Amino acid sequence: MWDWIVNILAVVLGGIQSFAVDWGLSIIILVVIIRLILTPLQLKSTKSQARMQVLQPKLMEIQEKYADDPQKQSEMMQKFYSENKFNPLGGCLPLLIQMPVLFALFTLLRDIRKYLEVKGDFCFFGIMPNLSASVSGTLTTDPMQSIPYVVALLLFAVLTLIPTLMQARNQTGSQAQSMKTMAIVMSVMMLWIGWSLPAGVLLYYDVSTGWQVIQQIFVTQKVMEKAKEEEQERMENAPLEVDVVRRERRQRPHKKN
Repeated sequence: MWDWIVNILAVVLGGIQSFAVDWGLSIIILVVIIRLILTPLQLKSTKSQARMQVLQPKLMEIQEKYADDPQKQSEMMQKFYSENKFNPLGGCLPLLIQMPVLFALFTLLRDIRKYLEVKGDFCFFGIMPNLSASVSGTLTTDPMQSIPYVVALLLFAVLTLIPTLMQARNQTGSQAQSMKTMAIVMSVMMLWIGWSLPAGVLLYYDVSTGWQVIQQIFVTQKVMEKAKEEEQERMENAPLEVDVVRRERRQRPHKKN
């Protein structure tokens, strides 16, 4: 299923390696390229999330008003999305694009010599002697050499935690607490998942998520605040909708001749 993506990724990574020399550096350059391509989508996603936060009270009002009529509730929510030109899945697009790349990279790095001609060691400047090796594998063979791999694994978990906690700051009440709980659970899962992943995948994820955190601190927060202000202003200036219930017209009595 992933073969065509894996083959494209192999060509791109091989092309980067031809001038980058080091395989770990090639993976970092690949991250930069993909992140630059995704930046416009990421900013659009941020604006979508900001709009969702502004529209949330109105959505909750619709859900409560039509709680006993799921069909009517669904119709009114669709109408609301249409009127406000809002796509609930808009914020998920960057993640949906990155996931196939991550899965393809896992397949590629697990058996790199099947897809590419690797000359010399498949390493990251000697820090990680083998980017196809996993944390579990290096701990078994050489515990001292496994230290960089363990650090990459810990970053794999911590860098999953930080972006979600930063997003939770923009929420309030139970929603914020739910996001914090989800972040902790995801971090623990990442430790379990990353235990057997190739080190190259951990390197890719660590650099990519590190980019996301920096972007979120210096760019995303400002974009979100501006988008919130614009959406609140739009909602305040939107024409007021009034439900008009027409009275039933009564038939006038005929005069008797």
